Amino acid sequence: MAYPRLIEQLIEKLTKFPGVGRRSAERMVFWLLNHPTEDAKDLAESIVRLKENLMFCRICNNLSETEVCLICSDVSRDDKTICVVEDPKDLLAIERTGSFRGQYHVLLGAIAPAEGRGPEDLKIGHLIKRVQTQDVKEVVIATDADTEGETTALFLSKELKPTGVKVSRIGLGLPVGSSLEYADMSTLAMSLNARRTVE
Repeated sequence: MAYPRLIEQLIEKLTKFPGVGRRSAERMVFWLLNHPTEDAKDLAESIVRLKENLMFCRICNNLSETEVCLICSDVSRDDKTICVVEDPKDLLAIERTGSFRGQYHVLLGAIAPAEGRGPEDLKIGHLIKRVQTQDVKEVVIATDADTEGETTALFLSKELKPTGVKVSRIGLGLPVGSSLEYADMSTLAMSLNARRTVE
């Protein structure tokens, strides 16, 4: 016997979330059904607020509730060093280590020709402009250690070379093919501290 249409529709919507299969979606639906209507309304309102009020920082492309994110507006941070990451969640992973006190630049993806994503689809031009206008001394490339991340790192190092800025790449500790967001704090900290200059 099938569930009522309203339940099936919600299950179908929830299975669009990454890592959520039908069984997990069913559990979520029944959790909502077994809790007060207020909980469902709060959840729905939080989702709408997230979509309406969250934006990308105009300086680094990090997620923010204001035009400039908390990291870019922190004057105690070293604005001569920029760490380049693929996604805001990678930035958060590095921040959790407490071992980097510079600025960030979020590319909002990686070069992936198979998916139709080239350099022009990323925030690379914005990064080059920052390096040229901010008196940046070092750019730390902290893209993932997979094929797309390495391709992006190579492209970035070639684009940055003419600016004269020191370009380094995080190293040691991150296995090839892994994502930054899943690395533990000590591994990420070691990778940052053991970064190497890109030739």
